[in-house]
Amino acid sequence: MPSAIEQIHRAYAPRGLVVLAVNMEESRETVRAWVRDRGITMDVLLDVTGDVNAAWNVTHSPMVFVIGRDGRLIARAIGNRAWTAPEGRALLDALVAP
Repeated sequence: MPSAIEQIHRAYAPRGLVVLAVNMEESRETVRAWVRDRGITMDVLLDVTGDVNAAWNVTHSPMVFVIGRDGRLIARAIGNRAWTAPEGRALLDALVAP
């Protein structure tokens, strides 16, 4: 079964939600194998130098950043969350609502 974030990507991408994963400081080959082995369909960005993680002040893994349609940070979450639970889906439904 895909991860919760991958499930959210698959469920909400048709409604306009963009999910991006950022890999921290691993090689392209390592990330490519991880994506392939897990059937990941969301975009996975590489931060091989750690510059992006430093710019966003990433202190834990996983961290989730919610960016609004206007490009502003709405919220961030440290650690795992129940994104596929009713409460998580309610938040996501509100985010993609017209």
